[in-house]
Amino acid sequence: MTGMAGRKPKHFLWEVEGRIAKVRLDRPERKNPLTFDSYAELRDTFRDLVYADDVEAVVFLSNGGNFCSGGDVHDIIGPLVKMDMKELLAFTRMTGDFVKAMLNCGKPIIAAVDGVAVGAGAIIAMSSDIRIATPEAKTAFLFTRVGLAGCDMGACAILPRIIGQGRAAELLYTGRIMTAAEGERWGFYNRLVDAASLEADALDMAARIVSGPTFAHGITKTQLNQEWSMGLDQAIEAEAQAQAICMQTRDFERAYKAFVAKEKPVFEGN
Repeated sequence: MTGMAGRKPKHFLWEVEGRIAKVRLDRPERKNPLTFDSYAELRDTFRDLVYADDVEAVVFLSNGGNFCSGGDVHDIIGPLVKMDMKELLAFTRMTGDFVKAMLNCGKPIIAAVDGVAVGAGAIIAMSSDIRIATPEAKTAFLFTRVGLAGCDMGACAILPRIIGQGRAAELLYTGRIMTAAEGERWGFYNRLVDAASLEADALDMAARIVSGPTFAHGITKTQLNQEWSMGLDQAIEAEAQAQAICMQTRDFERAYKAFVAKEKPVFEGN
C-alpha cells in the first residue's frame, strides 16, 4: 500500500483531506479541457489509487463554474487529424484506459458537476459512482458533432445502464445537451443542488461514505462493475463469496458489538 496525499500532478489539481481526494481540472479560462498529458496523468493516478491507503473516496470537482469541456480542440483534435491508424488507436485505448482505471480503482467516485460537462467531461461524470449537479449543468456526449461515433470510452455500454437504452441512443446519435433537469429525472444525476453548496454537498457525501466500512465499499464497487456481464446465478454466487469475505472483517464484528451495546459503530476499513 502507498500514500497519495503528497502526490503533485502537473496537469490537474489534487488534494487529499480526511481520506477524501479532491480532483479538479485546472484550465477554467477554457472550461477545463483535457490534453494528451492530463488524460495520461489522470489514468495513472486512478490506477495508483488501487494501492492507496490514505484515500477512501474521490470527489471530481468543477472549477470556475464548469466541469470539463472535453478534449482540447487545439491540443488534441488538431493533432489527431494528422495521425495514422496506429497512433489513433493508441490514443483511443489510452482514453479508454482512463475509464477502466476509474471503474477499477476500488474507491467510490463522486462527480460534482457545474456548467459544462461535455465529450470526455460527460464520460468522467458517467464513469463516476455518484453524480451531483447544479441546475445550470449542461451534459452532452457530443462525439457525433465532430464526425465521430457515439461509442467513445465506454459510453454505449455504461450510459444505457444509467438512463436506459432509448434515452442513451438519443443523446449518442444527436450529441444534444441533456439539461440538468433531464439528467436528474432520468437518473443520470442523483440530485441537483445550488452552485454555492455543490462542493460542500459532494464532500459531505464522500465523508459519509468514508465513515462507513471502506473495505466493504471497495467490494461493492467491484461487484457493481463485474456483475454487468454476469448471469443472475453467477451474480448471486459472486455476491455470496464477496459477502463471506466481508464477514471476516473486523468492521463486521465492530458493527455487531456496537449494535449489542446500542452504540454507533466506528468503522476502520479492515
